[in-house]
Amino acid sequence: MIPTVVWGTGNVGRAAIRAVAACSGLVLKAVIVSNPEKVGRDAGELAGLKDGPWGVAATDDVDAALSGARAVVYAASGEIRPQEALDDVNRAIRAGAVVVTPSLYAFYDPRSAPAEQREQVLAAVAEGGGSLFVSGIDPGWGNDVLPLLMTGLGTEIEAVRCQEIFDYSTYDQEDSVRYLVGMGQPMDYEPPMTAPTVPTMVWGGQIRLMARALGVEVSEIREHVERAALTESVETETMGRFEGKTQGGVRFEVRGIVDGVARIVIEHVTRIHPSVAPEWPQAPDGVGAHRVVIEGRPRIEVTVEAADEDGNRSAGGNATAVGRLVNAIGWLAGREPGIYDALDVPLRPAAGLWGGATQ
Repeated sequence: MIPTVVWGTGNVGRAAIRAVAACSGLVLKAVIVSNPEKVGRDAGELAGLKDGPWGVAATDDVDAALSGARAVVYAASGEIRPQEALDDVNRAIRAGAVVVTPSLYAFYDPRSAPAEQREQVLAAVAEGGGSLFVSGIDPGWGNDVLPLLMTGLGTEIEAVRCQEIFDYSTYDQEDSVRYLVGMGQPMDYEPPMTAPTVPTMVWGGQIRLMARALGVEVSEIREHVERAALTESVETETMGRFEGKTQGGVRFEVRGIVDGVARIVIEHVTRIHPSVAPEWPQAPDGVGAHRVVIEGRPRIEVTVEAADEDGNRSAGGNATAVGRLVNAIGWLAGREPGIYDALDVPLRPAAGLWGGATQ
């Protein structure tokens, strides 16, 4: 059994606690929190489970939690605190842990990560003997292993498109929805998530990773952003009112250019209400899905819907992304210390995952 720590208990952390508890090769050693109100609370309660206390209390004592840990699922945000997240991850690696996380965008493709950041991680690996595997939460498998698997089913490939399509009124992080994404803001507000260079910073690594796997060279990465206004005010169950004529949707593409053509594209289509931009791509149920389209011969399209936490599509996306990370821990623990990417880490069958999350 691999003693495993979950660091963070937000949307991703809750799913991570459940995933670790459900994996037969792992045992939940500790849960690290920063909110004083969560210290001492039971991990099962924080994960939203109702099967009684697990006997693992959340702590803010990082050193004690990492002592003896062989793996860490780092689920704290890296969006607005990238250096702090990198410092936390390096701390866990120096403690000798295998670290899996979606929070370090630059390491979606470690080969193209900034040299200074790579050097910091490699120094931590050399010092402590831990490892790092980063995969996206949007979800990573939808922007690497799934599209790459599907290209292997074709005979001619013209383009690869990965889509995330979501109704953000189902997402329970109001600050991110309103201020990072810009929903409900005036149309002259510039959302940080789609500001110039930011989409490339976040998703460019996945473009480069897929290009490397496909044996093509991306000459540049271009960004394309569209925003749409609400035609009238709407009320949402999770975040209240969004006024008419404010931003109600955003659609952006990160385009990998090969020989002058957009050949590898990651696209996000997000709305706060179904009435916004009906001409944009839609999820089959109108709520949320991930889709991969391989243009070529044959044309291949696969749409994946996932639900968790009483049917929530956003939570389902988090859970599948976390499943990819957590299920990689056993494989990583048996390998040499280092930095790994999605092309290194195999997808593993669900042996040992039958049943529910128990500790």
